[in-house]
Amino acid sequence: MSQKQQRPGGGTNPYLLLTTTMVLWGSGFSSSKVVVDHLPHSVAALLRFGGGAVVLLIALRFVPSQHATSGRDVGRAAGAGVLGVFLYNLLFFWGLSLAPAMDSTTIIPVMSPVLTTGFLLVTRKERASAGRVAGLALGLTGAVIFLIGARTDAGAGGDRFLGDVLFLLSAACWAAFTLLGPRVLAGIEPLRATAYAMSCGAILLGLYSVPSAMDTDWGAVPATTWINAVFVAIGPTAVANLFYYRGVGAVGPASASIMMFMVPAVGTLCSYLFLGETFGAVQAIGAVVLLAGAVLAVTQGRVRPKAGEADEAVATAGAEDRERGSAERRG
Repeated sequence: MSQKQQRPGGGTNPYLLLTTTMVLWGSGFSSSKVVVDHLPHSVAALLRFGGGAVVLLIALRFVPSQHATSGRDVGRAAGAGVLGVFLYNLLFFWGLSLAPAMDSTTIIPVMSPVLTTGFLLVTRKERASAGRVAGLALGLTGAVIFLIGARTDAGAGGDRFLGDVLFLLSAACWAAFTLLGPRVLAGIEPLRATAYAMSCGAILLGLYSVPSAMDTDWGAVPATTWINAVFVAIGPTAVANLFYYRGVGAVGPASASIMMFMVPAVGTLCSYLFLGETFGAVQAIGAVVLLAGAVLAVTQGRVRPKAGEADEAVATAGAEDRERGSAERRG
């Protein structure tokens, strides 16, 4: 079997998978806002990712495993679920209950690659060139301007500012989730890893949301809320997260993060068309500065990764895992 066939992305073009993911995610922000407008934020998060977990677990019944899955593999996937499902969505849906969906479509998908790149530079896994440092500084400046706009633009208030801060924390959780991708996928298929991660996060969300669920008037929930809940559970959650992890495994976390820049355009368009949301002047300026800095920091004008970059990252993670396993057996 060739090296290309062994890559976690499978035979499908990983950039096509990532593009589909970004379109689904972009549309998911406005749909999630519809859900959280009629349900407590913790319950909305549970419906989205509990439903997504069920879909993926059902899919596992029809897709045989290519090799044995160890307890360590399951543990890594579950740990990724704590960050990328439980903490991320707890913060995201809480923020969505306070701020417009349009804010989240800018802060989360743009700041996530900025934070991912910043970590890679600090840990010296990526080259700290002048362009990247300048891009990070510009991106962080844009984020500050955007948050200031949440307080000063017409119609903005303290709740919107707090919501935007929660979105920023969500972005940090997603950056960590992305960085864990190659290591999680070193010994487990993307579908299985995504299903385990989502199931772990959904269980924690379920435990957290019990009090709110008991106080919810389920009979008063409109049909449109249920339609949007089903959509975000299947499309932006189950399908998108599976495609994302397949893409991360094929092209690496840095290059996968570049694709996140598609989300603000899709999300902003959906928020404007379906929810009637808009930015204030200061937030619009902050969004432009943030996006420009993020693109500069992550890409430095390089749209695609260097040849072999992703394979080397995944292979290195797998080699380190095998070495640790051998050491444990020797011990």
